[in-house]
Amino acid sequence: MRTTVRIEDSLLADLRRRAHDERCSLTELVNRALRRGVRALGEDETPPEPYHEVTHAMGPPKLSLDKARSLAAALEDEQAVEKLLRRK
Repeated sequence: MRTTVRIEDSLLADLRRRAHDERCSLTELVNRALRRGVRALGEDETPPEPYHEVTHAMGPPKLSLDKARSLAAALEDEQAVEKLLRRK
């Protein structure tokens, strides 16, 4: 498969030199290096520790949450009005 990859000039020069020394094509050398790199990534990585969130009881809500969207809209409207008043 063909693709375009941007490689630093100095790295490309090293790859070309090594391909010449090993008497193989640049494509072969890049594929081999990528395979080794991908394998090494899988071996070196240890799975991250599971994330645990500490929770706290907050008690029952102080407002009815049946109409949470309308409450959020009202609060946004209130903030917008305050922002406009501060500009004057």
